[in-house]
Amino acid sequence: MSKLKDMIQDAPVHERRLEFRSYPLENDRLIVEGWLRDEQLVPGYHWDGEPRPIGTIHLLGVRMLVGGWPLHILDAEAEMSEVPHPQCPTTQETVKKIIGLTIVSGYSEEVRARIGGVLGCTHLMHLIVAMGTAALHGYWCQQSRTPRPIPQSLDEFPELAAVRDSCKLWSEDGPLMQHVRDTIGWSGKGK
Repeated sequence: MSKLKDMIQDAPVHERRLEFRSYPLENDRLIVEGWLRDEQLVPGYHWDGEPRPIGTIHLLGVRMLVGGWPLHILDAEAEMSEVPHPQCPTTQETVKKIIGLTIVSGYSEEVRARIGGVLGCTHLMHLIVAMGTAALHGYWCQQSRTPRPIPQSLDEFPELAAVRDSCKLWSEDGPLMQHVRDTIGWSGKGK
């Protein structure tokens, strides 16, 4: 039973939606597209007392061309369809600073270091951080379209590095790592 859920008595005042799609290209590349939408669901006021109507506050998109393994960002572009301030679009080009970034452990911190805070737009940064795992899932969906031989060793399974120790289930002693070991007959020798 959820006591927090039971505390909700009113309609929401704000909603944020993130949406991701991955489009396959040749040579094991993908275009990963992400959108962030903020909606104000009740009328309100800006800090200066001006009325703020119900409606879209942010509608931002990012497209990343990714490829190779480990997966890395080959190109990036941003689109700002709805923004609260006319100066917001001046931050769009900051997404170019993520080109060359590899989507591995530490990805989120590196995105923040390159375009976070006063270096860019917090909403674009948030979207790009979330797009990292979406890019990995898109890559794996694309790769799974054709059957591949079962790896005979952990060395033959380089994609494993992207999920190993990423959560409780994929922890070194977790059930999914155990399933990998059982499937490939890993004895504990080597990597």
